[in-house]
Amino acid sequence: MDLINRLEELCILDGISGDENDVREYICRSIEGKCEYSIDPLGNVIAFKKGAQKPVRKLMISAHMDEVGLIVTYICSDGTLKFGTVGGIDPRVLFGRRVWVGKKRYLGVIGGTAVHNLSEKQRESSPDISDMVIDIGCSSKEEAEKLVSQGDSVVFDSKFLKFGDGMIKAKAIDDRAGCAIMIEMINAGVEYDTWFTFVVQEEVGLRGSTTAAYTVAPDAAIVLESTTAADIPSSTEEKRVCEVGKGPVVSYMDRHTIYDKELYRAAFEEAKRLDIPCQTKSVIAGGNDAGAIHISRGGVKTAAISLPCRYLHSPSCVIAADDMLNAYKLVKALAERIHKI
Repeated sequence: MDLINRLEELCILDGISGDENDVREYICRSIEGKCEYSIDPLGNVIAFKKGAQKPVRKLMISAHMDEVGLIVTYICSDGTLKFGTVGGIDPRVLFGRRVWVGKKRYLGVIGGTAVHNLSEKQRESSPDISDMVIDIGCSSKEEAEKLVSQGDSVVFDSKFLKFGDGMIKAKAIDDRAGCAIMIEMINAGVEYDTWFTFVVQEEVGLRGSTTAAYTVAPDAAIVLESTTAADIPSSTEEKRVCEVGKGPVVSYMDRHTIYDKELYRAAFEEAKRLDIPCQTKSVIAGGNDAGAIHISRGGVKTAAISLPCRYLHSPSCVIAADDMLNAYKLVKALAERIHKI
């Protein structure tokens, strides 16, 4: 299957942190018969792909299957729903958005106080999440309770779209893109024995990667991710972090990890050899599953390869298709390089 088509199939699935079932089932169907795999008690898919050669080092490649979303916390007397966030979400991306609530996917709209009832000060700031509700079209608490319950997952209503000059818009690109790359690597085959971990609950504290790294006990790891690209006209040069269309992003440091310098240099050398664009981040910010993996057991040499993504953690994440294709090439090359270092 084409890598971009694989991404589309993964992004249209719903799977916020702690509720990744549909994504996990898709991954298992996609790698069935291509590798050995198991599912641990937390819900991680831990896969082993036999290669043509037996490596000296045990390599783990990892991506998380969960996406950010919301969770129902209370049902109001008027039938609207109060909610909390699952993962980091900017409140500005929520107001007026359509969402799906619960396993039966009841349509909802996020709203709040009408603009003509706001004070002048309130109009000058974005609404707080505590002031918002989800309207599912019910007129009473009793009516709403027949449809939804506290603890139900809430996901963005968002289509996968191609637009402009090779651009893609979807929810959950963070990190279904990484999952898509790993599925394609497993199906295509690897030169050396490799472990692949599709992990859960990254968005709420790197939980799945913590247990997966302990189980696999790798010597080296490559974490696949999506990272914030602030490359819009209002951003000053050093605040753009990275830029869509300028290739995969190789990190040297973020808020959780100082990455292995040897692997960092090797990634750029491989990109040059492959004649593909590659960039790093201009801001030390964010974090990913490397934060848990690199300090697992006795320590793990770790690299992170990410897709530059605009409007991260929103219903409309935006990436360039070429960046994803080049990330796939770079991950394969770096994986082989690690066994030769």
